[in-house]
Amino acid sequence: MLCRLGGRWLRPLPALQLRARDPALAPVPTSGAKRPTISVWAVAPVSAVHANGWYEALAASSPVRVAEEVLLGVQATTGLPWWGSILLSTVALRGAVTLPLAAYQHYILAKVENLQPEIKAIARHLNQEVVVRANQLGWSERVARLTYLKNMKRIISELYVRDNCHPFKATVLVWIQLPMWIFVSFALRNLSTGAAHSEAGFSVREQLATGGILWFPDLTAPDSTWILPISVGVINLLIVEISALQKIGISRLQKYVTYFVRAMSVLMIPVAATVPSSIVLYWLCSSFMGLSQNLLLRSPGFRQLCRIPSTKSDSETPYKDIFAAFNTKFISRK
Repeated sequence: MLCRLGGRWLRPLPALQLRARDPALAPVPTSGAKRPTISVWAVAPVSAVHANGWYEALAASSPVRVAEEVLLGVQATTGLPWWGSILLSTVALRGAVTLPLAAYQHYILAKVENLQPEIKAIARHLNQEVVVRANQLGWSERVARLTYLKNMKRIISELYVRDNCHPFKATVLVWIQLPMWIFVSFALRNLSTGAAHSEAGFSVREQLATGGILWFPDLTAPDSTWILPISVGVINLLIVEISALQKIGISRLQKYVTYFVRAMSVLMIPVAATVPSSIVLYWLCSSFMGLSQNLLLRSPGFRQLCRIPSTKSDSETPYKDIFAAFNTKFISRK
């Protein structure tokens, strides 16, 4: 007998061949023999298996294991309670890794900003040359525009190479800071749930259960008061608003990015209320260090120490300017 499958007529294999190829299809004994059992995961939805697969793979990845060992090493070396070890580890990582990268980011952006007057002058001169050449050769408006854009792109690239300040270099901070934040968060998740790949996994979980302070003594449980989650959201919003206050004449894309980051800062609050307090404590300390880092890099003295070139937009009183702009936008506005 033929059967139709996927638009094609196929001849099924004989029953004996099916049994030989797949032992699971063998006849089930009807006597008192025990029936074979099927594992739960075998009948689970494929989508659920895949969803849990990438999450568990990330939680068991080598970078997360390294982050676990760093956290365990800091706690074992200092002998601090776990809340203190998390704070110290966060400060050390942000100070040793992200602060130098943030200073380098400001260094690149300052050089790019200082190139803008030269780029504008070149753009005006090139535009005049293209207009003259278009009149001589009878170019259409489209050809003239494409010629201008092509040459302008080439000239800008040459200027970036000359001053070694391609804007893409300013994104190095994001490509390192974000993965580090994810790996440490997963490491704390593993330690808090006893899923750590360290031999001391379960003993660490017991230590975390009594390693908190103040209103969150148990670092393995969510913060039922929502103080930590709300604090994370507020500090992240402060970072976004301070950055937005310093920008003048931003593009539509930058506005959309600012709105998106604001929304993510608010959405982080309910998310933070469902995870262990150890993770939220790390997020809070990391965000506070980010805010401090943001303010520090606006100091003229610190920028000079980091050899960040001075720009036209620099201010001698950055903190006073930020407070005045904040007051005008959120307090004095009627």
